[in-house]
Amino acid sequence: MMALQFKLEQYPPICGGGSFSYYPFAIPPIGRQRNQSLQAQALPSRTQRIMESISVSGEVGGAGGSYSYDALKRLDQLWSGICSAQTDVLEPQKVVSSVPGLFSQSDVAGKAVETFDVIVCGGTLGIFIATALSCKGLRVGIVERGVLKGREQEWNISRQELLELVEVGIITEDDIEQSIASIFNPNRCGFEGKGEIWVEDILNLGISPAKLIEVMKKRFDSLGGIIFEGDSVSGISIYEDAAVLQLAKAKILSSRLLIDAMGNFSPVVKQIRRGKKPDGVCLVVGSCCRGFKDNSTSDVIFSSSAVKEVGESEAHYFWEAFPAGSGPMDRTSYMFTYVDPHPGCPKLEELLEDYWDLMPNYQGVSLDNLEILRVIYGIFPTYRGRKYIDFQHEDNVLNNALVSCYCPEQFGDASGIQSPVSFGGFGSLTRHLGRLSAGIYEAINGDLLDSNNLSLLNPYMPNLSASWLFQRAMSAKKESNVSPDFINELLYVNFRSMQRLGDPVLRPFLQDVIQFGPLVKTLGLVMITKPLIIPSIFKQVGVPVLLDWSGHFFMLGYYTFLSTFVDPVIRPLVNAVPAKMKYKWRRQLEAWQYGSGLDYKMSNPNTTKAERGMGTGGEAWAESKSLP
Repeated sequence: MMALQFKLEQYPPICGGGSFSYYPFAIPPIGRQRNQSLQAQALPSRTQRIMESISVSGEVGGAGGSYSYDALKRLDQLWSGICSAQTDVLEPQKVVSSVPGLFSQSDVAGKAVETFDVIVCGGTLGIFIATALSCKGLRVGIVERGVLKGREQEWNISRQELLELVEVGIITEDDIEQSIASIFNPNRCGFEGKGEIWVEDILNLGISPAKLIEVMKKRFDSLGGIIFEGDSVSGISIYEDAAVLQLAKAKILSSRLLIDAMGNFSPVVKQIRRGKKPDGVCLVVGSCCRGFKDNSTSDVIFSSSAVKEVGESEAHYFWEAFPAGSGPMDRTSYMFTYVDPHPGCPKLEELLEDYWDLMPNYQGVSLDNLEILRVIYGIFPTYRGRKYIDFQHEDNVLNNALVSCYCPEQFGDASGIQSPVSFGGFGSLTRHLGRLSAGIYEAINGDLLDSNNLSLLNPYMPNLSASWLFQRAMSAKKESNVSPDFINELLYVNFRSMQRLGDPVLRPFLQDVIQFGPLVKTLGLVMITKPLIIPSIFKQVGVPVLLDWSGHFFMLGYYTFLSTFVDPVIRPLVNAVPAKMKYKWRRQLEAWQYGSGLDYKMSNPNTTKAERGMGTGGEAWAESKSLP
């Protein structure tokens, strides 16, 4: 770290020096202006100096898998293109195309290297669904552009969510224990200048993706799965009886079903969206540093006190922080913000510049005393409305951008089956993996691979649509005409209300599950205790958004009613109907259950004293720190 600090100090401020002191009342000569401009352009930013001083190795695919400054600039360039694009842009390159006739009777059939039941494109999180389907006896292949391995940066999750993988049967509890890199309690929800809430067992495990993905690879291989590493998809042809992949290295693979898990910027997704600009984006930056002496607790969310100007825009910063498993004094902190893409939006590098200024005060430590291990950054786009694909009615491609309420890919980070507030793909995957793997298996067995039947695997879920309002409320806007501390105040009031209503209200929300009853109780208590905040909510989100949200709120209540009272009557009868009808009714019952958030399991896992941080004393301390 001393070497890093020395390197930073070698660069004077861009406006430093005495150039202008020689011309106190006049403009410097043109030549000197040009030289100064060139010198200013040549001086790297603090972010560049920091990132180029860190040894970068082992970059992998998936969100958060790249750490280099060059990768940051590429992502910023992509982000700038999204912001500057008009609503209607040119059609992206066509990757998926429809071919009439049967693949088995085509000239290409004899060139196919391998034939599968399912091919998953993108393996970082795609390997989980691939392994689940392999466990059911299907022949599954994975295509991964690079080497299939997990990133260094940990995934944070709760044990309750992680055990869903055990229930699906793709991993054992011993495998989970081997993959846990860190355990910490209690966990804070903080609001700068307002107060804080302390909870237990929320995102309190740090999972090593490198270890977990390696376990999954061995499991997948033992089940007969095949991984095509170091190869990418160059084209997808949809026949009447197969989906055929043309790989960059000239290999041809065929399957009955293709699952796209290539991430936010999948070429399939680009074609589906036809270049449409995202409705909202979460920008995330952060770092993993060594040197934190007090490192036993985490921040699930910490809200800054007020909106801040960043370039030509405004942003409200939120924070997360977790102990890292790489060392007792290692800690990862994230700073993120929600924006609507438009010209002038802050770049990731601009956010990182703010991060270096603000993080030390947030974490109570000087940057000089920290060794920066890696820098983290990412973009998570989200889309409103259900977007259907129309590749001349190409079936056999499962990608939830076909029917997703929000995000563009079925399996992976920022997946479309979780809210636009958290943007977390791994926790969402664990909750939906059993439902999706069972549904896909049933669709393949029943030869129900047309687009209508596949769309039932990713139905409209009103709890996700309702959460769009929260994303809008947490996005800073210059024209909203509300006080700079409105967002922080709104969050504080809502979290304080949820805490007073108890764990059945607070804990599902903290784990990204929106339920009708808890939502009604929270809104009611907020209106009673803080009625003057209501007009500011209208100003912040706008009347059209509130009206749209009201429809989803009604449907959330309707789905809750159906899942609570109608499901128990229908479920015993489903097994008696024909296979096609059974498939549709099972998907409908799942839509009611998951769309109302009633899939959430309230539990009190038997945690050890080490997991609960300080044991009984730690619990008492956490309680004493709660809001009144």
